[in-house]
Amino acid sequence: ALRRLSHYLLAHYQKGTRPVRDWRTTTNVAIDLMVYAILSVDEKNQVLTTYIWYRQHWTDEFLRWDPTRFDNLTQISLPVESIWVPDILINEFVDVGKSPHVPYVYVSHHGEVQNLKPIQVMTACSLDIYNFPFDVQNCSLTFTSWLHHIRDINLSLWRQPELVKFDRSVFMNQGEWELLYVLSRFQEFSVKSSDSYAEMKFYVVIRRRPLFYTVNLLLPSIFLMVMDIVGFYLPPNSGERVSFKITLLLGYSVFLIIVSDTLPATAVGTPLIGTYFVVCMALLVISLMETILIVRLVHKQDLQPHVPEWVKRLLLEQATVLLCIRDRKKFSRSRTQSSDISRQVDNNDSTAKLNHYGCEDPRECETVGGARLAPAFAGQAEGSPLMHGVLREITAIRQFLEKREEFRDIAHEWLQVGYVLDVLLFRAYLAAVLAYSITLGTLWSVWRDA
Repeated sequence: ALRRLSHYLLAHYQKGTRPVRDWRTTTNVAIDLMVYAILSVDEKNQVLTTYIWYRQHWTDEFLRWDPTRFDNLTQISLPVESIWVPDILINEFVDVGKSPHVPYVYVSHHGEVQNLKPIQVMTACSLDIYNFPFDVQNCSLTFTSWLHHIRDINLSLWRQPELVKFDRSVFMNQGEWELLYVLSRFQEFSVKSSDSYAEMKFYVVIRRRPLFYTVNLLLPSIFLMVMDIVGFYLPPNSGERVSFKITLLLGYSVFLIIVSDTLPATAVGTPLIGTYFVVCMALLVISLMETILIVRLVHKQDLQPHVPEWVKRLLLEQATVLLCIRDRKKFSRSRTQSSDISRQVDNNDSTAKLNHYGCEDPRECETVGGARLAPAFAGQAEGSPLMHGVLREITAIRQFLEKREEFRDIAHEWLQVGYVLDVLLFRAYLAAVLAYSITLGTLWSVWRDA
């Protein structure tokens, strides 16, 4: 019965013409699509490779028979090369994929032909990677007849659009990309006022799973930035902070070199995560510059000038109140302590001079008067060269001690200025990092949940 039916159908069949008895009759082709897998997404070349199950259905008026004449046979498979097949193509095709060849189609006794085949589709798609790795891509597959007008071949959807939209029954859901839904739309178009063509568009909406990129890209960068913030708690007059910051900067540079191949590359734009890495690198450089500035301020030098008065008022008085520094009272006592030390040194020197001339108590010299001074001047007159030498040495020692005390006070003032400036810059840096992190976290959370 199969052989007789096949010979009956194909003996005088002409596959070169559209299978209608009246040329005015339009051949309606119903198509359907199910996404099986997302094979690859090439951001650089803007190419999406998918594997789909494609089905099309049309009526062939020359492939009808009476089942009672052929042992009640209602369906038969025929070679696809032996019958007419509509020239339905995908407009976005950029390359021929490795699709298996299905040599047969099913034909029912009413002339209904079903052509079911899997296709590996390599299509052009406008990929927007700005939201990487929380990006959602929308790629279209446009099915249309390349030659026949809508009067000859019209397209329709085999199933209801709601059934096509959320059909994930055959989708392999273990890859990097997640299938959200498939939208379908029919439309007509014409080229330069010519006859209209029918086309059926399927919009494949997919979303990237960001867990891999979050663990391997975002978390290491966040850890390095946290270590940079913790580095501010090292003493500002310690040189270890500079070496620590330089080590972090070098480590972040090596990290960027390693992850550069993971980031998608396009000639159109840069993903936001690339900007995030660049800004983090800039923040590390700013942190290193701030550390170098603080170390330069607090480093003790012999020719270090006095702290300007406007700097003292701005940092040691106003900034300490603004920053709520607990021990800010010691900054205001610094100049008072230095002046007290100078007065104490002067009093000690005057006492030493009076005692040198024979007075145990300065008041004794006032009561005794000239009677006690005359022998002292007489003794000084006798040993004047030796006495002058001793006085010169004592004066030099006193000047050296005063100078050293002055340098010590200056270094202490600059250390206080550096401490307050370090706290101020650290809080400004922390505020910038937090604002930047909250902004990016909010954007990525919105994109992930969209």
